[in-house]
Amino acid sequence: MNLLRIILFPFSLLYGLVILLRNRFFDWGILPSKSYPFPVISVGNLSVGGTGKSPHVEYLVRLLQNDFKLATLSRGYKRKTSGFLLAGDNPKVEDFGDEPCQFARKFPEVKVAVDEKRARGINILSNKFPDLDVVVLDDAFQHRHVKPGLSVLLTDYHRLYSNDYPLPTGKLREFGSGAKRADIIVVTKTSNVLSPITQRNVKESLKIQPYQKIYFSHIKHGKLKPLPGLDISPSGSRFAMILMFAGIANTYPLEDHLKKFCGQLETLIFPDHHQYVLKDVEKIVNIFDNLLSKNKIIVTTEKDAMRLIRPEFIKILKHFPVFYVPIEIEFHKEGRKEFNKQILDYVKENRRNNEIRK
Repeated sequence: MNLLRIILFPFSLLYGLVILLRNRFFDWGILPSKSYPFPVISVGNLSVGGTGKSPHVEYLVRLLQNDFKLATLSRGYKRKTSGFLLAGDNPKVEDFGDEPCQFARKFPEVKVAVDEKRARGINILSNKFPDLDVVVLDDAFQHRHVKPGLSVLLTDYHRLYSNDYPLPTGKLREFGSGAKRADIIVVTKTSNVLSPITQRNVKESLKIQPYQKIYFSHIKHGKLKPLPGLDISPSGSRFAMILMFAGIANTYPLEDHLKKFCGQLETLIFPDHHQYVLKDVEKIVNIFDNLLSKNKIIVTTEKDAMRLIRPEFIKILKHFPVFYVPIEIEFHKEGRKEFNKQILDYVKENRRNNEIRK
């Protein structure tokens, strides 16, 4: 722990104790926490961003959407609106936030909604769509006013919550003991191959409870796709230079992936959930113009691509080879079937009007 973190540690303790007291109020029933007579699955984390919530929510959507009527509910981080909103065919990032826009564009048959008050959002969804089978909550582990039927907690393999501290010394939103509320813990961003010894060490570090299941996932990068609004294709699969820009919490998985396809990788990093302005776009294309190579492209993340779908940006970027890399997550073979079964069994056994369906 460096000097600054040592200085900040008392503030971390104070912050952690305040959140711990708040959680105790929910546990004791002093603050209300509502449960629902139909499946509600929460996906969240203990840390501030960067664990891969969005691709895990998408994994659940893919797993459930063919057999169940499904909705996702997010806070809509950094949106300029408030209250409950239901996404249509072409949602705007400024109205919904980047993740809900991504969900809505990829899964048009799924109800995608945002509401900073999740209990209110679930109530509105339930009333508007009485045949809804399941609601998936994005980034709701600390939203204690809702008591999900199944809670999925994510932790980055490279920064386990057991090795971290509360803000501001570390990146935790609460003490690591809060993980006891989770039914499922997923260790994310592992390597494609993970030895049994490594898995056992992680389980011991996280102090998994007897009632909890733990799974391990890794990122699967897709093929380059053009920025929405651009009609281009990559000229080959190997490039002399790639300019990567991104406004996400952790860029290292994408950087490692892109290094396989270029001789030199240049990076331009913006803050997490960065809302791009014209000056940013001009900076990106100016840096790209100054790269001394003809065989070069610009690459970003899918989330960042959602924030760039604006006419004034597309007008500039249509003259440049701008692509994004879609990602999915995969569970390690030994856990994939068990994870899928646990999710499907929970939804089947708890969905609304289950008795009538029988």
